[in-house]
Amino acid sequence: MGNEHTYKKFDADLESARASVLEMGGLVEEQVNKAVDALITGNTKLAEEVIANDHKVNLLEVATDEACTRIIALRQPAAVDLRMILTIVKTITDLERIGDEAAKIARFAIKVYDNDRILTPRYNEIKYMTGLAVRMLRESLDAFARLDVSGAAAVARQDIEVDEEFHLITRHLITYMMEDPRTISTFIDLLFVVKAIERIGDHAKNMSEYVVFMVKGKDVRHTTIEELEREIQ
Repeated sequence: MGNEHTYKKFDADLESARASVLEMGGLVEEQVNKAVDALITGNTKLAEEVIANDHKVNLLEVATDEACTRIIALRQPAAVDLRMILTIVKTITDLERIGDEAAKIARFAIKVYDNDRILTPRYNEIKYMTGLAVRMLRESLDAFARLDVSGAAAVARQDIEVDEEFHLITRHLITYMMEDPRTISTFIDLLFVVKAIERIGDHAKNMSEYVVFMVKGKDVRHTTIEELEREIQ
């Protein structure tokens, strides 16, 4: 009876840690969307809200990390349970860094509209790139929730598209700066924004790879998409 109680408590602790990841993921996705919305609309109050709420992401990371540490110390998990704990710890690290990128975008949103700059940029490309990165984040979290490795290759392919968009937008911004030096200050800030979005895609890709490790016990980091597809079959 005591062992049964111990197992149920262990399962409850694991489920609580998993739920914290999904809660943190939802908050981070909201932060990214609000930051880019603030950039596009010039809503500096929304940008300030994103910056202020970054501490909530940090607190969730610390709390979840501490919960995982307690589980390891008290339960000494093995095999798939240990892989789940390791995956949770790695995933919340990437989620915290995505939160940092969202706060960075929010700070640049304020800066772009500061000092009465003469230029209001067109944001269609940035909006599209953000949509790709957020979709990667959502699909990685969904794969984590369902313990589903089938979407890992799809997320990796989307990361290639995000990288292509990053290079395309970078070339366009550089061209604009060469044609009109008055745009340099604003477009340098936007270069930092698109780099932040590209990094969000990288973190989402990392998260999808952790799911493969959790379910299959295979480390697919630094592999080609073809190798990744073979591992998840």
